[in-house]
Amino acid sequence: MKQFDVPVKYRSPLISAVKQKRKQQDRLKKDFSPTLLDFGNVHIYLARHFGFCYGVENAIEIAFRTVQENPGKRIFLLSEMIHNPQVNRDLQELGVDFLQDTYGRQLIPFDTLQPDDIVLIPAFGTTLSLEAMLHEKGIVTEKYNTTCPFVEKVWNRGEQIAQKGYSIVIHGKPLHEETRATFSHAAANAPAVIVNDMRDAERLAKYIRKELPAEQFYEEFSGRYSEGFDIEKDLQRFGVINQTTQLASDTQAIAEYLKSVMVELYNLDNSNVQERFADTRDTLCYATNDNQTAVTGMLETEADFALVVGGYNSSNTTHLVELCENKLPTYFINGAANILSDQQIRSFDIHQKKESEITGFIPSTRPLRVLLTSGASCPDAIVEEVIGRLLQVCKAEKKIEELALL
Repeated sequence: MKQFDVPVKYRSPLISAVKQKRKQQDRLKKDFSPTLLDFGNVHIYLARHFGFCYGVENAIEIAFRTVQENPGKRIFLLSEMIHNPQVNRDLQELGVDFLQDTYGRQLIPFDTLQPDDIVLIPAFGTTLSLEAMLHEKGIVTEKYNTTCPFVEKVWNRGEQIAQKGYSIVIHGKPLHEETRATFSHAAANAPAVIVNDMRDAERLAKYIRKELPAEQFYEEFSGRYSEGFDIEKDLQRFGVINQTTQLASDTQAIAEYLKSVMVELYNLDNSNVQERFADTRDTLCYATNDNQTAVTGMLETEADFALVVGGYNSSNTTHLVELCENKLPTYFINGAANILSDQQIRSFDIHQKKESEITGFIPSTRPLRVLLTSGASCPDAIVEEVIGRLLQVCKAEKKIEELALL
């Protein structure tokens, strides 16, 4: 796989050594057990896969190279490059301005843009209308488009099934940048509708079966269906594609459920199911799937608690938290500074959508056993800082440097 040129400040000698060692031992990626870092009285179990993925490293390389190669030029990002506060802050400190926030709200008016300005498209991609607007202003985007190739793969798959006469159901968070972009591309080719979760899929099934009045659909799914969408005919043939950072198991479950609805409704079997339901299993992102599977493998290890590191608005990181908190106490932090002491941690509650300080999070038993992972947009250097801070507050018997040499 291609090696990207990302700022060295995001790398970690310890994490790089661990990942390289695991890669050599398990080139086919069949072993999802965690890596034990033994610091004597503190045992840290690192997930088999975590941190920067291909799409994130690609976006970071393009963004920082663009800044370096264009001194004096005005450089903008449509919205956050990735969902990591440090990376976005670093770009802002280099003079990059954000045109929109993560939800698409305007920060800088588009009418202030000039043809010689540079506008970076983030890793999530963007809508066709925004891209067209930039082109109309004479702004070239192709060279500065950091859209993840695996997001583009989803768009391409949607276009392929649309050409075969299928409508498109998108499993994604309706306000997420990637889902908005994917919906835009899907709706340009076929009738499209967004479902957020299994509950939405079950509600959609009631309209497919005509168990609910059609007019109610347009109110319930307001803002989540394409222009001219006809609930009475547009879901007679469809396929499911996804926001790549969703839980892969959730997407698969939703697809299987909606497939079963079509099988029952139209009396289908394996030989003719594709008359009504398109096979789109190949749109699942390998990195999202690997990171989630690695957490599942990590959770087989008995531990006192789990730490998940990443941006609070990161969808893929939030899903790692969901997996962990089903098994043991889990703390979602965006950096080492969140570990306030051996008694207090500042953790983000994904349900209440806010940070809170938690007292007594480290038990007195030794060795302390901690599961550790991070999201796909979190630099390894931040993970190493978290490890260092945890060792500091726990007065670990060994230092990071002793293991970094292994």
